[in-house]
Amino acid sequence: MDNKTQTEIEAAVFRRLLEHLDSRKDVQNIELMNLAGFCRNCLSKWYVAAAAERGESVDYEQARELVYGEPYADWKEKYQQEATPEQLAAFEAKNRKG
Repeated sequence: MDNKTQTEIEAAVFRRLLEHLDSRKDVQNIELMNLAGFCRNCLSKWYVAAAAERGESVDYEQARELVYGEPYADWKEKYQQEATPEQLAAFEAKNRKG
């Protein structure tokens, strides 16, 4: 497989991941962090970093809008729920370990 084809496939996979996350707004970021060690905000930060590595300027809010499919403040107001004590405890436990 040549580099161009690989990049196109990777881009398609990233778009599919964003579509999947968009279809699962019920899954909270803290749940993603507790289970997988990353969340939508992490993807946004990675996007900013990857752009910077290529000499492009993308600010964090632009990246979050790309990942969330709308301005983060709007998404947060519509879909973000308060973290439960159990979720917070699991998050803290994982962060202490690693």
